[in-house]
Amino acid sequence: MEDLFRSYWWLLFPLAWFVSSGFSSLLNYRRHKNALNLIKAYVDKGQEPPAALLKLLERSGPGEDIFADGGMAPAAKAYGEPTNYWSLFGLFTMLAVGFLGAGYYLNLDGGSGAFTIVGFTMAAVAFWALINAVFRSRNRDR
Repeated sequence: MEDLFRSYWWLLFPLAWFVSSGFSSLLNYRRHKNALNLIKAYVDKGQEPPAALLKLLERSGPGEDIFADGGMAPAAKAYGEPTNYWSLFGLFTMLAVGFLGAGYYLNLDGGSGAFTIVGFTMAAVAFWALINAVFRSRNRDR
């Protein structure tokens, strides 16, 4: 069992992401359900639900805190802003250079080629960011 953990310790990260995403979806479902129950209580009494309560159901997308005063969490406010693909290009280029250098010149992966694979993957993402940066900046100029 100990050897299994030593070999596959990195699987804890995707599993933790999976569990946290599921928990977030469960909390979002409960928020929706509670808001609908509150609206139903207003309708049963014959009263008009407040407009803020109805807006609450409209803007409950990913990453939003629907009970915040401003309507969205700070991370969700940046959700609608355009991505700076030039900074992503720089970041993934540096990561690709680092991993390729660590794998090829320093042989930190013990010759297995794992760092080389990660380096080429980072280079592919950097190339994707470059393409997006070039074409998105052209579209904004028009």
